[in-house]
Amino acid sequence: MELGTVFPYILPMTKVAVGILKRDGALLVCQRKPGSRYALKWEFPGGKLEPGETVEHCLRRELAEELSVQIQGIDEIDVRMSHYEDGGTFEVAYCFVSRFDGEPRNNVFEQIRWVSPTELPALDHLEGNKEFVSDLVGSVRSA
Repeated sequence: MELGTVFPYILPMTKVAVGILKRDGALLVCQRKPGSRYALKWEFPGGKLEPGETVEHCLRRELAEELSVQIQGIDEIDVRMSHYEDGGTFEVAYCFVSRFDGEPRNNVFEQIRWVSPTELPALDHLEGNKEFVSDLVGSVRSA
């Protein structure tokens, strides 16, 4: 038995910022490439914070790299912890991005897709995002 299995909090935690791009009631989701860590899983775009970097700065950098868009601001809506069987431990800041310049272009993913919030549950999401996605869909349905 590995130490990280018994005490997952001992492993280094990776801080991540994800941007939930919104346009005309749809949300942008991205599918990881085959052969990558967590291959073919769906996620919101974003990435790891660099030392000393803010969530907003991270999203500006990551979304420019991944999608060629320039964000105009974020609304941080939630922060959640997730632990994966392979030892990955993440603190994820989920942020709405409703204002951005440019048309999202797929620079790094298998595919990107605009979906309605009610379509989200049909996608095979990263394990650590499933609870957030469920809560997001629930909040849309109750609104």
